Amino acid sequence: MRSHVANPEKEPMSRDWSREDVSTLKGVGPKIQEKLSRLGLQNKQQMLFHLPLRYEDRTRITPIGSLQPGQRALIEGDILHSAVSFRPQGRSRRVLMAKLEDGSGFLALRFFNFNAGQQNALKQGRRIRCFGEARLVMGAMEMAHPEFDVFDPDTPPPLNEHLTPVYPVTEGLHQLGLRKLMQQLIAQLDQQGLPETLPKSWLEQQQLPEVSTALKILHNPRDQQDVALIQASRHPAQQRFIIEELTAHRISLLHKREQINAMNSPSIRPDADLQQALLDSLEFELTAAQQRVSHEVMRDFTRQQPMMRLIQGDVGSGKTVVAALAALPVIASGYQCALMAPTEILAEQHVQNFTRWLAPLGISVVSLMGADKGKKRAVKEAQIKNGEAQMVIGTHALFQATVDFHALGLIIIDEQHRFGVDQRQALQRKAGDGVMPHQLIMTATPIPRTLAMSVYADLDYSQIDELPPGRTPVNTSIISESKRAQLIERVQSACDAGQQVYWVCTLIEESEVLQCEAAEQTFENLRKQMPGIAIALVHGRMKAAEKEQIISEFKNGKVQLLVATTVIEVGVDVPNASIMVIENPERLGLSQIHQLRGRVGRGRKQSYCLLLVKNDISRQVSQRLEIIRNHQDGFIIAEKDLEIRGAGEVLGTRQTGEVGFRIVDLLRDKRHFGQAEALADLLMQPEYKTERQKLLDNWIGRKAAYSDVG
Repeated sequence: MRSHVANPEKEPMSRDWSREDVSTLKGVGPKIQEKLSRLGLQNKQQMLFHLPLRYEDRTRITPIGSLQPGQRALIEGDILHSAVSFRPQGRSRRVLMAKLEDGSGFLALRFFNFNAGQQNALKQGRRIRCFGEARLVMGAMEMAHPEFDVFDPDTPPPLNEHLTPVYPVTEGLHQLGLRKLMQQLIAQLDQQGLPETLPKSWLEQQQLPEVSTALKILHNPRDQQDVALIQASRHPAQQRFIIEELTAHRISLLHKREQINAMNSPSIRPDADLQQALLDSLEFELTAAQQRVSHEVMRDFTRQQPMMRLIQGDVGSGKTVVAALAALPVIASGYQCALMAPTEILAEQHVQNFTRWLAPLGISVVSLMGADKGKKRAVKEAQIKNGEAQMVIGTHALFQATVDFHALGLIIIDEQHRFGVDQRQALQRKAGDGVMPHQLIMTATPIPRTLAMSVYADLDYSQIDELPPGRTPVNTSIISESKRAQLIERVQSACDAGQQVYWVCTLIEESEVLQCEAAEQTFENLRKQMPGIAIALVHGRMKAAEKEQIISEFKNGKVQLLVATTVIEVGVDVPNASIMVIENPERLGLSQIHQLRGRVGRGRKQSYCLLLVKNDISRQVSQRLEIIRNHQDGFIIAEKDLEIRGAGEVLGTRQTGEVGFRIVDLLRDKRHFGQAEALADLLMQPEYKTERQKLLDNWIGRKAAYSDVG
C-alpha cells in the first residue's frame, strides 16, 4: 500500500481560506449559491467535504464493438446521421436520435429532452466524444442522454488524467458545473492546504494521510487501484474520514452528555417498600434480566446527575413493568412521571397497565391524548399543572404548549425512534429552566449492542435479553397467494374453535390513505368469505374512540378476526390471539414483521404467523422472509435487517434526522468503532480543544441542533 506524504513546502496559511463563502468561487452567483445551500454547502470547507458518491473512468476510450450492456464508458466516433421523430403520444413528445460509428461498431444516441443547440451539434459528419451507460434495445446498443462534446478531429482534446468524480447534486445543479467548482477548490487546496484536525502523532501511528492529501485523493483518485480501494472502503484516505466522522459524532454526543450532567436534576430517594408492594401484587416474577435492569435504573437515581438510559428488549420481554418500578421512587419523592407513546393504542395499553399496578398503591394515573378536547382536556391539564396527576401517560399531546407540569421528574419514552429530536426536547423543557428530568428511553426494536453504543453514546445502555417463562415460540410460515382459499379455511376453523386472529394489511407506497383503503377492501372481502365470523376493522385514520372500542371488543372476545394496518404493531396484548396473517410482508423490514409477530404467542396455545406473499416474489425477498421463518430472536433478526436495509431504516432515523452520516455506513464501518472511541477520548482532553472544534465544524456543522439539550 502506498504511503501518502504531504508536501512540506505547502504550509497552510494562517488565515483559514476554507471558511470563505461559496460566493467567492468563480461562477457562483445567487442562483447557484441557493442550489449549493440546498445541499448544505455554504462555505468552501463544506464543499471540500462534499465527497463523491462514485467515480467514472473517462481516462480511456472504449471501442463501441466491445461495449457490454450496463457498462458506463467513454466513446469516440462520427455522427452518421441524426433526426427528430415523434412518439405516438403526440407531437409534443419529440425524440432526437443520432447514430454513431467508430469503425468497430454502431451506437444509437437517444435524447427525450433536448434543445436546439444539442440538435445542431449532433449533425452528420461531426466527431464527438460521449459518456453514458450502454444498454441493449431491440438487439442494438444505445445510450440515453449521454454527456457529449463535439471537437475537431485534427485537434482532439486530451483525455482526463484522473477518474471523474460523481457528486450528490440537487435540481438545477448538474455534475459538470459542480465538478468545475470542485476543481477550483482542489487547486486552492493544492496551493494552500487545510489546517489539520487530528493529532499528527495519531495519524502517523495509524498510517493515515493528512487532511489535504486525503481530500485530494478522494476528489481525484489517481488510478483504478485508488478507486478499487475506495469502493471496498479500504483506502487510507477514506478510512481517515470514516474514523473522523464517527469520532465527531461521538464527541458531539459526549458534549451533549456533559451539558446534561451539568444541569440540575430531581433528587430521587429510593422507596423499597413501595416497590416491594408492586412486586407482591404482580401475577408473575421478574426475570433475572428485568431485575438487573431495574437495579441499574435505581443506581442511576443515586447519582447527582440526570439519568439518561436506553432500555432495549425484545417483544414481550417486560420493559413496561421495569418502567413502572422506575416511576415509583420518583413519585414517592414528590415528582411527576410522564410516559410518552407514539400511538393512542399503545398509550391506552400503558394506561391500563399502570392503572392496574399503581392505583392500588394510591398513585393517580391520568391520560392525555390528542382526542381529548374541550372541558375534558382542560380538567386533565389542570390536574397535571397542580400535581394531582402523578403518573401522566399520553401521546404527542404531552409536549403541547398548553400542558404545564407541576414538578416533572422522570420522562419515559416508548419506541423513541418514532419521535423527532424536537419533540423529545419539547417534553424535556416541561421540567422548567435549568432542570433536566431523568429520562428512560425504551425500544422493542432491537439494535445490535455495538451499534447502539455508537449511535447512542450519550445514553447509558441496558438490555433485557431474556423472555419471561411461558412465552410460546411462534411458528412462522410463508404462504403463496395461490393458496389464499386454503388460508381462509384455516382461519375460519381457528375462529370456530374459539381462537382469535389478526389479519394485517401492510403499507402501500408510503401512503396511509392507500393503506387504509387496502385494509377496508380486505375487511369487506373477508366478511363475505366468512359470514359467520365476527370481523372488525381498525386503521390509523379512524377516530381514537372508535379504534379504542374495536380493540376493546377484540380483547374481550366479541371480535374474532381483527383486520388492521400496522397500527397494531405495538400495544395490543390479547393472549387468546394465536394467528397473525401478514399480507405483502415484503413491504416491511424484518424487525417490523417481528414486532407484528409479537402480538401472538402471548398465551399458552401454539401460535402461528402466516406471511401471505405474491406468487412471483423474487429470490431476494424469499431469502429475507426465510430469516423471519427461521429465527425467533429479535436481536439476530435486527442484525440481518441491518445488513439488508441499512442503519438509517432500522433505527428509524431517516425520519428524525439524527444519524445523518455523510460517508459512514454503520454496518460496514463497525470495525472502526473502537478507533473512533479511543480518538474521541483523546480529543476530549483540554489541549485538543481547537482540533476538537474544527472536527465538529467539519462533520456536525449544520446538524448542531441535534446536539443541543435545551
